[in-house]
Amino acid sequence: MEAPKLQLKLFIDTKANKLILAEAGKDFVDFLFYFISLPISTVVRLLNKKSEVGCLDDLYAAIENLDNVYIQTDMQYLLDPRGAVPCTKVPLLLSDLKAPKVYTCSYIHTQNNYVSYVYGSYCPDCRGSCNSEVTDVVSHVAKCKNKIDTVGFVKRAATFMVMDNLDVKPILSNTSFFTLLKKFGVKDLGEVEERDVEFGPNEVLKLVKASLEGKTVLTNVFLRNKGPEILKEKDEDRT
Repeated sequence: MEAPKLQLKLFIDTKANKLILAEAGKDFVDFLFYFISLPISTVVRLLNKKSEVGCLDDLYAAIENLDNVYIQTDMQYLLDPRGAVPCTKVPLLLSDLKAPKVYTCSYIHTQNNYVSYVYGSYCPDCRGSCNSEVTDVVSHVAKCKNKIDTVGFVKRAATFMVMDNLDVKPILSNTSFFTLLKKFGVKDLGEVEERDVEFGPNEVLKLVKASLEGKTVLTNVFLRNKGPEILKEKDEDRT
């Protein structure tokens, strides 16, 4: 099954070959917000231990290579931690990331309106413990009386502009893109190209690496094709 891809609309300064801004919907912004919550060790691992960020690769390798005789805990919690932020159905979650477990009360008479990410947490319904793992979080939350929208982080009705440095701002309904472009110093609209692009798993890895290297992230991902060596190694690992 082919991995899903998100849609973005880029506004490009063709003279400078640089992104001015991107128009994005809820799905892409949800992904960006989830990305900032990733543990450092997860980022290093996703980049094949070639993040090139200071000494993080060396520290990761040191933990990975430490002999078990010196270890008193499971090092997988360090090298392959679960996602830091509990949120269901974030698009393009990297396939090897583990979602955190969710627990509810198993008492037969409770309405199961409460869930917890900590095993054994206090249940306000029956004053017992949340010790029953929820296997289908989305369906369970939908049944709860105290419902909240746990699908992603931002509201679906909103549209956002994403800057080259991943700054995210909502686009007001009464604001035209021509007005926005002028705010960014664009004087000649003839030099602006509007381009629809797809954002999939390959672009995810490029974005992770580019965001660690500088502030022209989307330009590097879509216009300058940064990070091919990382993607090549990832593809070789899958074969």
